Amino acid sequence: MKVIYLDNNATTKVAPEVVDAMLPYLSEYYGNPSSMHSFGGNLAAKIEHARQNVATLIGAAPDEIVFNSCGTESDGTAIRAAIESNPNKKHIITSRVEHPAIKNLYEILSKKGYRVTFVPVDNQGRLDLDYLYDKLSDDTAVVSLMWANNETGVIFPIEEISREVKARGIVFHTDAVQAVGKIPIDVNATGVDMLSLSGHKVHAPKGVGVLYIRKGTKFFPYMIGGHQEKGRRGGTENVSSIIALGKAADLAKQHVDLNGYEAIKKLRDRLESALLAGVTHSMINGDRENRLPNTTSIA
Repeated sequence: MKVIYLDNNATTKVAPEVVDAMLPYLSEYYGNPSSMHSFGGNLAAKIEHARQNVATLIGAAPDEIVFNSCGTESDGTAIRAAIESNPNKKHIITSRVEHPAIKNLYEILSKKGYRVTFVPVDNQGRLDLDYLYDKLSDDTAVVSLMWANNETGVIFPIEEISREVKARGIVFHTDAVQAVGKIPIDVNATGVDMLSLSGHKVHAPKGVGVLYIRKGTKFFPYMIGGHQEKGRRGGTENVSSIIALGKAADLAKQHVDLNGYEAIKKLRDRLESALLAGVTHSMINGDRENRLPNTTSIA
């Protein structure tokens, strides 16, 4: 039976090219990149090549890329780093439609004395920007918002929000797990301070992610240990998965550069047209014009 898989916002199949890239590092090249000898130490150059690929995908500098285990770790690290960097500020702003990866952390922080403001969305899934800007204050340590919603695909105006937030001197983090590889991402154009992405959403394996940290952003590591990732994330590197993510990032960049998302959008639109025509009283959830090309939500 042929499988038709329609849940790529949950996870993606590892691309064949990615499997080929990582396999040697699961068997033949198994050294520790921190080792003094060449069998391990030579792997450091492979990690740096992967770092360059990820940086190119999102318009960052390689030294702004920190490898870790997943998007959840990236989100949690970003929020904790922001509040640790601003110990006298006790206010956090986010949205009501964030992923549980980050929403559950806010429950813990609320119990520790932080005030968390949840910005509402309208019936099209669009963020209430007036409400957001009205809640910015001198006590706000960080604003953290998803770039695109995992259920509706609605894209938030990250660049506009970033300008307003940064003008107030507030740290701005975005969870771009669903957006990276599906639409063009340029961290320099948007000006975000930190950005999260996850390997298994872009045809790399599960268990590897990235936190982008803009140069000059105050940062306190969450995973404290060795010198890995320039002291920003301790623990022996997951070499095979990092190399896999590097290859996946290269493939994703090619896809975006060739406007591959336009072809996906056409397929989505065909599917939606058929469903809307064939199912009485059906409707699309979310902003039909400003959403991810691969995502549909119909009720």
